[in-house]
Amino acid sequence: MPSTKPLLATLITFPTMTDGRGDLVALETNTPNVPFTLKRVYYITNVPQGQDRGGHAHKALEGVLIATSGTIDITVDNGHDRESFTLDSPHKGLHLEAGLWREMSNFSEGAVLMVLASEVYDEADYIRDYQAFLEWVKQ
Repeated sequence: MPSTKPLLATLITFPTMTDGRGDLVALETNTPNVPFTLKRVYYITNVPQGQDRGGHAHKALEGVLIATSGTIDITVDNGHDRESFTLDSPHKGLHLEAGLWREMSNFSEGAVLMVLASEVYDEADYIRDYQAFLEWVKQ
């Protein structure tokens, strides 16, 4: 039976200004590229080969994930369905709304994952256990 709840993950292609000097990608808050007010930026780098990241969901935080360098696979799960995306360009981002379980894997050598977040860090916003996430989705 198909899920009635959409995955809520959207791949975004950012407008890019290109000339002989290279590419410029400008991201602005509260636009289709970053559809929320930006409150935090962080990035993940130097992930050892074969190491996964993520393995959690957020109750309120939404974000845009960008591979500024290298390639990274992102799997999202809404408690009913799973979908995978490969981020392989700084010209694309993956918008994740709140309430999605996320797993990051297959970091290539030199990969950098930048996250634009709608909220400041708050441990209470995290669900770090998958079974607890499934229970939370049912509520």
